[in-house]
Amino acid sequence: MKTSDFDYHLPESSIAQTPVEPRDSSRLLVLNRGTGTLEHRIFREIGDYLRAGDLLVINQTRVIPARIYARKSTGGRVELLLLRRRDELTWEALVGGKGLRVATKVQVENGPQAEVKELLAGSERLIQFAEPIEPFFSKIGNVPLPPYIHEKLSDPERYQTVYAREPGSAAAPTAGLHFTPRLLDELKSKGIRIAEVTLHVGLDTFAPVSEDDPTEHKIHTEWCQVTAEAADAILKTKQAGGHVIAVGTTSVRTLETFGKKLSPFAGPTSLFILPGYEFKIVDAMITNFHLPKSSLIMLVSAFAGREKILSTYETAIQEGYRFYSFGDAMLIL
Repeated sequence: MKTSDFDYHLPESSIAQTPVEPRDSSRLLVLNRGTGTLEHRIFREIGDYLRAGDLLVINQTRVIPARIYARKSTGGRVELLLLRRRDELTWEALVGGKGLRVATKVQVENGPQAEVKELLAGSERLIQFAEPIEPFFSKIGNVPLPPYIHEKLSDPERYQTVYAREPGSAAAPTAGLHFTPRLLDELKSKGIRIAEVTLHVGLDTFAPVSEDDPTEHKIHTEWCQVTAEAADAILKTKQAGGHVIAVGTTSVRTLETFGKKLSPFAGPTSLFILPGYEFKIVDAMITNFHLPKSSLIMLVSAFAGREKILSTYETAIQEGYRFYSFGDAMLIL
């Protein structure tokens, strides 16, 4: 298995720059991994493939406005993209700007002073603020859109799911962007239950695997949680023969981390799902189309088979599906 096995060519015109309205009017490509058949549907029709007793598992994380700007003592402007909170004052951050060595102090624009405490990998730094930065987010923070989106987002809430509750992500769990409150209510009325888990998404999610051998790739660690209520719903669904449908790869990683414990938990997960992995909890998944050579296309390939996924992606490109964060969705059964 090589990383190049998960490569494909995507025309730039296939990358969605803006979300569709309403949310559930995006397209849905349904892949039956048993038969290999494909169906072309609209996302709001997803209930046709779910049945009473099934459990839809959603990630309730909320994207924080984690891109902030600061000035060095020389007056030079720097960008800080907050990735993970270490403690009340300290964050791991991606920095844009030169000369940000250990002990360098910067002044956040309209916010507190900050200091570089440690050099991390690449352009990552450990940043300590003079006071907690969260209260300043509403006036200084910007929602960090992925680098392949070049259009300005008129409504920042459009990069949040309608059920986003727990702040902590640097990127949205994008498979959930297709749901509307009305669609969720319709599914509940059909007897489909919903469980909420949390995984705070880091930007490493989007990074391509750079090693030739994917097994040598060090997967990003992300904080996730399965509450007692969610754990109970998952186990009861499995015992009753219902299907557990994960909304997004973040929910997949959380559920499969839970599958090793089978009890409520909160903490880091570094689970890297590659072809050959045996899924313990997830029976079906809703997901967007992923970047070439990313850990996420490897995850969906583990679930449906690499050849099926690459063939499905090729069909999606030919059929004009929109890719990545604001793109269309897949349902893999």
